[in-house]
Amino acid sequence: MKTKTKLWIAIPLGLVLAAGTLGGVKAAQINAMIKASAAFTPPPESVTAATVQKAEWVDARQAIGTLVAARGVTLGSELPGLIRGITFESGSAVKKGAVLVKLDTSAEEAQLKSAQADATLARVNLERARSLRKAESNAAADLDAAEARAKQADAAVANLEAIIAKKSIRAPFDGRISIREVELGQVLAAGAPIASLQSVTPIHADFWLPQQALADLRDGQKVQLRTDTFPGAQWAGEITAINPEVDSATRNVKVRATFPNGDGRLRPGMFANVEVLSTEKHPVVLLPVTAVLFAPYGDTVFVIENKKDAEGKERLTVRQQFVRLGERRGDFTAVTEGLEPGERVVSSGAFKLRNGMAVAVNEKLAPKAQLAPTPQEK
Repeated sequence: MKTKTKLWIAIPLGLVLAAGTLGGVKAAQINAMIKASAAFTPPPESVTAATVQKAEWVDARQAIGTLVAARGVTLGSELPGLIRGITFESGSAVKKGAVLVKLDTSAEEAQLKSAQADATLARVNLERARSLRKAESNAAADLDAAEARAKQADAAVANLEAIIAKKSIRAPFDGRISIREVELGQVLAAGAPIASLQSVTPIHADFWLPQQALADLRDGQKVQLRTDTFPGAQWAGEITAINPEVDSATRNVKVRATFPNGDGRLRPGMFANVEVLSTEKHPVVLLPVTAVLFAPYGDTVFVIENKKDAEGKERLTVRQQFVRLGERRGDFTAVTEGLEPGERVVSSGAFKLRNGMAVAVNEKLAPKAQLAPTPQEK
């Protein structure tokens, strides 16, 4: 009995001692892990950097414009008739006065010959009446009647000549003609469209600006134009007309600028980006837009600083800084508050940072910021 009693006592004591030993070992391991974690320094995050720059920008107002031909018309015939000749090719350039379409004039030409004969006879009769009148061999009324018949005959000739001329449709100005809408042998109705004729040298751009811009707008003010159709190309022009009234619904004013278009690349109806330039410049502080973290509570950037760690070694760390932004152009944005020229900021990779983190600057993959970026197609 005594032996069994001793066993019942020894077994629990052994279990307690074993549990205590295991607990001590685990506590020592956890304590070592905590100390190692406290002493661990995470590796620096790889980022790209940009230097805050100081520059001068020309004040500009941006707008969306539509290109309009300097002169444009849809050609048609004033008179109906059968098409006997088409002398232009679709899309070709034509000169002012060039005959484009000829209608059948056989009936009018026959009538013209008869009218010309009547006019010749009327002039002969008029000369005879004048001679007789000088000799007082006829009455004054006879001379008046002869003069009236001569004028009527001349008017009939002029009328037929005008009808024949109207059946030759001519280009009213130099320009480029569109795809034709008629064919040879077609009976053309009066007013039916033949083709569109556009004069595109120079070309206009119509756009709208808010009424506040009226104080700065002037005739002759410089304007720049870009279009997505020709990336990288830019046209310089000037304001040639400002609408005298402001639209009562939108409170915007319509403006027209004129641009040289010698190569004819700009076409009526195209969409264009327009910038109205001011004559004055103002200083700005610039940084790439990619450096800014946009948030509802405020926009921030990470400023790169040199700081010493616990061991006295210098390393690059970041400090989050609130900024106030201004105008944006291309890949840059102006900063009105929060940064000074010469400071370095994280230009990419800022989304993974927090205050005080160590960073390593790697410029190999840094994107190049441009004021007028153009996409590169490969």
